[in-house]
Amino acid sequence: MADQQEEEDLRMALRMSMQNSPPEPKRSKPRDTAILPATTTPEESRQLQRELMAAAAEKRMLAAAKSAPPSSSQSKNERSGDFEMKEAEKKAKEVNLGNELSDKEAHQLFAMVFGTGVSKDILAQWSNQGIRFSPDPETSMGLVQHEGGPCGVLATIQAFVLKHLLFFPDELGKVVANMPQNLNSRRSKSQYVASNNFSAFTEDAKARALVKSMSEMLFLCGNNKRAVIATLSVISNGIEGSEGSSKDVIIAQALEGLSIESASDLQKVLRVDRYTSPTSAFKRLEAMIPIFQSRMGALLFLISALLSRGLDCVQADRDDPSQPLVTAPFGHASQEIVNLLLCGQAVPNVFDGRMDLGGGMFLKGISTSVEVGFLTLLESLNFCKVGQNLKCPRWPIWVVGSESHYTVLFALDTAVQDENELEERESQIRKAFDAQDQSGGGGFISVEAFHQVLRETSIRLPSEKLDSLCNSGFIVWSEFWQVILDLDKNLGGLKDSTGQMGRKIFDLYHFNGIAKSDLNGSQATAEGETPVQRPRLTKLRVSVPPRWTPEEFMADAAVAPGNAGSESSQKDAEVAKPEQPHQHAPLAECIRTRWPRAVCNWIGDPPSIV
Repeated sequence: MADQQEEEDLRMALRMSMQNSPPEPKRSKPRDTAILPATTTPEESRQLQRELMAAAAEKRMLAAAKSAPPSSSQSKNERSGDFEMKEAEKKAKEVNLGNELSDKEAHQLFAMVFGTGVSKDILAQWSNQGIRFSPDPETSMGLVQHEGGPCGVLATIQAFVLKHLLFFPDELGKVVANMPQNLNSRRSKSQYVASNNFSAFTEDAKARALVKSMSEMLFLCGNNKRAVIATLSVISNGIEGSEGSSKDVIIAQALEGLSIESASDLQKVLRVDRYTSPTSAFKRLEAMIPIFQSRMGALLFLISALLSRGLDCVQADRDDPSQPLVTAPFGHASQEIVNLLLCGQAVPNVFDGRMDLGGGMFLKGISTSVEVGFLTLLESLNFCKVGQNLKCPRWPIWVVGSESHYTVLFALDTAVQDENELEERESQIRKAFDAQDQSGGGGFISVEAFHQVLRETSIRLPSEKLDSLCNSGFIVWSEFWQVILDLDKNLGGLKDSTGQMGRKIFDLYHFNGIAKSDLNGSQATAEGETPVQRPRLTKLRVSVPPRWTPEEFMADAAVAPGNAGSESSQKDAEVAKPEQPHQHAPLAECIRTRWPRAVCNWIGDPPSIV
């Protein structure tokens, strides 16, 4: 039987070797034996037969090795080397763990993120931070941070998670096939106020909000065309059939002893899959959430975002691609990482567009509007200027940057970003006045031009007011403006019967994901009260004066009570009193970069952005 199989293999091999030869003449009888080309000598024929027989024998040996059970006496040398590598690759393919990066890609990725002289402490920070929600009921909608460094990644994911939890709660159960086209979607312009019952979000809702956010961000990095999802080859398919805490145990055991200290380490364990379908990417992320919750989660998501953008594109986005994205000496996420996750491009600056330095040199900023925005303490210190694209995002959610940490600020009411009606009216009147100002910026116009302004802005002044303004033959802006402030709205003026004069009052919430002592949440123990180690959530009452009366507002805020908090609850009334002085904290200065002269108040410990 073996001889017959060997003969058959030999015949097939010979026929394949002659496939490219010219066709032979038809024969009256079929050939029973294989015939070599006429040009082959007997010695060459025997040599070829020996090679083909050896190949056939090798084929049978491989087939027998696959079908036979592994021998318990197999030596260590036989289980090592190439065989072990082939088995690992086979296992990775079986559980759909993606493709291995090339040696060049792995080295480029590692150098781009960490540079050449990265410390083991920084590598440990980025290898020990999962993407997990806080177990504390009051902050359960937030992602908790235990290690310094990856806060830029966590805070940005947190901002997108809040977008889905607060403003799209009814869509958390849907997987939309055309998700990339919906990334920039927004509700109608009518006011929408989200619920402040943060502890009511179910675990399933939070998990789906996280998956939707991650998918949205990766496609944003991939120009809405692709998403790359990075995972680990050391995670077996044991997580597929397990649930809950058992998955965590399996993954923790698989990651035991794993460290990433070089590009080679990264290449050995990293596997990537590329997706062009949002639905497929969503399902893959949903299945891999336990891996992103593991201690490697934040690093894996950063790598996924960089690969989704494309390593060459990331370098082209940057002003100085020679510097690592994780900054020394403390391993913080750079502004380029935060911008990549916010707008899909790893640009280093926060102003709008790009800045021309002359000589063909440019500094790159934010070129498009964004879903969630960014504010920074550095602007209040005059180190930078955040543009309108980041200051005025589609949703009232901002990542807040300090010198060493990233946190999140958000509102439940979409109206906090709407321009005040009186502010819009002021802009309209001022624009019409300036268009008639021929004084070179002196702030006065002729009587004829003044009548044109009144017609354009539909202002109907009483005759005595009109005569008073026109008496001198020209009209000064400051005098005209005082008349407008005292003129009823139904006559085209700005007199506000509420007495607020355009003042806006609203609530903001600040979330700091780093687990630190919360003095407001101390627990009673036998030794006394012990502060709880948990993230911080702080509610702030913000009062914004009209921009044209800063002096009057500050005087009113210091001495005169108002009725701004009359409709608030008893608890909120304590914070809402406009006569309360402005409470100082670095976060309040960040808020003032978005709402100039805002007065911020809160109850309890000041919000922390470090």
